[in-house]
Amino acid sequence: MVKEFPSSPLEKIAREAGKPVGVDRVSESATKELRNALLEISDKVGLDAVAAAHHAGRVTIKREDIVLAVRK
Repeated sequence: MVKEFPSSPLEKIAREAGKPVGVDRVSESATKELRNALLEISDKVGLDAVAAAHHAGRVTIKREDIVLAVRK
């Protein structure tokens, strides 16, 4: 499965996070690393959400499964 999403929203997220401390620019490598980190986190959340749905006897992941996975 190809996991891609546009870099520009990630750059904006990083730039906005840096504004309070005076960061105005974000390197391309920083944007790529943020993408990699978010994909890794989303994989873990997804797997934990699947486990929660399975534990509840469902084949559909619901909002509460995601909430539970994020809290874990």
